[in-house]
Amino acid sequence: MPRNYFKLPSWFEEWNAKRPTDVYGPGIIVGIVGSVLFVFAAIVILGQPFATDSLQSGPRGTGMSRAEFVSDLATPDPDIEELYEDEPFVPQGDEVLAKDIYENVQVLGDLTEDNFLRLMNAITLWVAPEEGCAYCHAEDDIEEYGNDSLYTKVVSRRMIEMTQNINAFWDGHVSANKEVGVTCFTCHRGNPVPSDIWYNNVPVNQAAAGWSANQNRATRNSQSTSLPSDALQEFFINNETIAVHDLESRVPGVPGRDLPSIQNTERTYSLMNHFANSLGVNCVFCHNSRAFYEGSEVTPQWSTASLGIAMVQELNNDYLLPLEGILPESRLGAIHGDVPKVSCKTCHKGYQQPLQGENVIADWPELQTTETPVYE
Repeated sequence: MPRNYFKLPSWFEEWNAKRPTDVYGPGIIVGIVGSVLFVFAAIVILGQPFATDSLQSGPRGTGMSRAEFVSDLATPDPDIEELYEDEPFVPQGDEVLAKDIYENVQVLGDLTEDNFLRLMNAITLWVAPEEGCAYCHAEDDIEEYGNDSLYTKVVSRRMIEMTQNINAFWDGHVSANKEVGVTCFTCHRGNPVPSDIWYNNVPVNQAAAGWSANQNRATRNSQSTSLPSDALQEFFINNETIAVHDLESRVPGVPGRDLPSIQNTERTYSLMNHFANSLGVNCVFCHNSRAFYEGSEVTPQWSTASLGIAMVQELNNDYLLPLEGILPESRLGAIHGDVPKVSCKTCHKGYQQPLQGENVIADWPELQTTETPVYE
């Protein structure tokens, strides 16, 4: 008699004996158990899809940490794939300089011809890959590239100076933890006009009601909230003090003169909301949740952000506002005809660091300094 090497579980034999016609019950039980085992095995093999990782942003033991999904942290900024690398040519000392070859080279004239053309090619890819050289030089012959007939060339020259200034004097912000730097690509990402620029948009819906204190109007500048829409204008252009009203009640002083006004307090909240959306973080990235207004208990990121505020104020006032009269009407704001301006989101675009901290300046010593670059 053949030996039976396969024996069904006793509960299954008992079930069949008592319910010979019920074939669905065991199948359902086996299916449920099998599905649970399959899901468990998938989690072990593929990883927990909702697993989180935390970044400590303040002193230990204070609960100052920010949790993010591991899957989000592992997802790179898609623009990183478009980064362009091209090692510089180390000058030997006997090369002819760009300013001695080409006409009207007001910036980058101390570069060798190889490095000058190398950087011009990179700027074309960073800013106007579809338009090419004609974006700044029209359809002129190369002998006529020295003409300043197009506003784009005049603006580009100023933007190169702005980029050099950022890398040379604001490295405490852009390279706070390691060398990162900025190039034209940091903001432009292959577009002639960067995304996330902004214009002055107040008063908003002026005819709709009385004085609204520039509030309760859902605009991009207020992050679609009821907070004041003029926070970027007041803080990044007019250099208004970023502060909140006194935490104590009935303190002596006049709001707006001795104390921040209630409206400026709400502008501050609007700006903080802008920070959070620009960097993809929350309040405790810079502040101690147990002592929001205690300057001695903020995180190291608070200092980096403070430098960023000062940097944006300088970029807007010294480099962008002076472009009024150079930019055509099509590049100006619809309400006030003002020039486009930058904010935190223009570079960060929702990430804690632009391009997630990729070192974009390594191959471009020409953009690291306002003086003659040093090649190594």
